Amino acid sequence: MLLGELGVFASYAFAPLSLIVPLSAVSVIASAIIGIIFIKEKWKPKDFLRRYVLSFVGCGLAIVGTYLLVTFAPNSHEKMTGENITKHLVSWPFLLYMLVEIILFCLLLYFYKERNANNIVVILLLVALLGSMTVVTVKAVAGMLILSIQGNLQLDYPIFYVMFVCMVATAVYQAAFLGQASQMYDSSLIASVGYILSTTVAITAGAIFYLDFIGEDVLHVCMFALGCLIAFLGVFLITRNRKRAIPFEPYISMDAMPGMQTMHDKGMTVQPDLKASFSYGALENNDNISEIYAPATLPVMQEEHGSRSASGVPYRVLEHTKKE
Repeated sequence: MLLGELGVFASYAFAPLSLIVPLSAVSVIASAIIGIIFIKEKWKPKDFLRRYVLSFVGCGLAIVGTYLLVTFAPNSHEKMTGENITKHLVSWPFLLYMLVEIILFCLLLYFYKERNANNIVVILLLVALLGSMTVVTVKAVAGMLILSIQGNLQLDYPIFYVMFVCMVATAVYQAAFLGQASQMYDSSLIASVGYILSTTVAITAGAIFYLDFIGEDVLHVCMFALGCLIAFLGVFLITRNRKRAIPFEPYISMDAMPGMQTMHDKGMTVQPDLKASFSYGALENNDNISEIYAPATLPVMQEEHGSRSASGVPYRVLEHTKKE
């Protein structure tokens, strides 16, 4: 996985951003094929079409979409020098795009944090907006590193370190939002919706920052967009047929614990307050069940003091009222 990510990182220095980002559909295709081969799920022949036909159709569509992307993707690619990156960074189209993105990000974050808008589109849009900045900065950092290795030193430009800090920060917060989404939604749904949103926003950011589609004719742009749509549909079909994991239910049933007696004839469970914290609080209010609040007593025990015949003072008998 590390080698693959390093390869993707290096590829940003040699190809347009709008070409590399949609090609992540190849990993979805590979995951689907490898999963069928190595998981070795048991299935009956009559269930094959029902379980795997959508995956194979999705793989076919993703391959067709990938071919269109590679064929009609932008071919222009400039060297990532410090002067070029600074020029793109202060251009008015990118500044306007950044203003719109910041406003949209703040609105989504407000609804997510304050209004509890936990819809998957809201969370993955936050991920996509951060991801667009991640890929823009990754391309700049990778391009400047490759030029430095080739002999054209770029590490003395302050823009390199600005881009590096932005790359790390956006990647960390992007992973945080993805982790929160994975706790609430199925991974296959996150994969499909996240791929569509992240690819769309990243292509838009790349087209504005690096001017990927400048000089391209209308036919190439339309065919590229068609390839993206076909790849989106393929990824959606691949992931929609996955099995959903059974969610974890954080409660303890007292009658299910070994050696633990039930608190009354109907049993009782102790549940955490999920709205506030995961601290285990009091039991449910059952004022009508008076028999479980009978006074509790401790056994009277004796201790030996000096001689076996001398008996110690017994323990106090503790009685608990219903209020206690």
